[in-house]
Amino acid sequence: MIDGDGYTYEMIFSEAEEAIDEFWTKLGGQPVWLEKPQWPLCHRHERPMGFIGQFRLPGRSTRMAYLFMDEESEESFLPEGGENALIVQPGRVPSFVETTDAACGPRLVCETFVDLEEAEQVDPRWWGSRILGTPTWLQYEEYPAGGPWAFFFQLRSSEREHYSLMFGDGGVGYGFLSADEQEGRFLWQC
Repeated sequence: MIDGDGYTYEMIFSEAEEAIDEFWTKLGGQPVWLEKPQWPLCHRHERPMGFIGQFRLPGRSTRMAYLFMDEESEESFLPEGGENALIVQPGRVPSFVETTDAACGPRLVCETFVDLEEAEQVDPRWWGSRILGTPTWLQYEEYPAGGPWAFFFQLRSSEREHYSLMFGDGGVGYGFLSADEQEGRFLWQC
């Protein structure tokens, strides 16, 4: 399971001065693929989903999770609806996701570097963006079906200077990893 030494890390955002082409956690820009590109297609519209960001998994070896979503879909909040995808490399593509080998595609316009700062104590009502720890649910506890699933990150909607991303009406998105850390799920609440 995810080895985060029991810590929670707050995401600190700063605008990237140039394109990020390394295996760092970031929002926007184009993905830096660890393996062969696996760009997911929106199930309903059969078009490439928009790239939201990439997240480095904890541990000694380099492993990445890539978040995609069709922001125009009314069902992008569903963890297995085919309107969002959290692709893990190395790992396996979820059975409900179709991918193409395109390396680039639609994305968040502003590329944002994400630094991680250890959070000593997390208020259970804190809806901020973070990696590891436990999720703060906006509505009710909603782990993906067919688990067990480990909480990996939560990402808050924002229209601030560093990134513009909305989950419904100011919601929060939640990323999860399977017990073997080979597959991801994403959902959001507002």
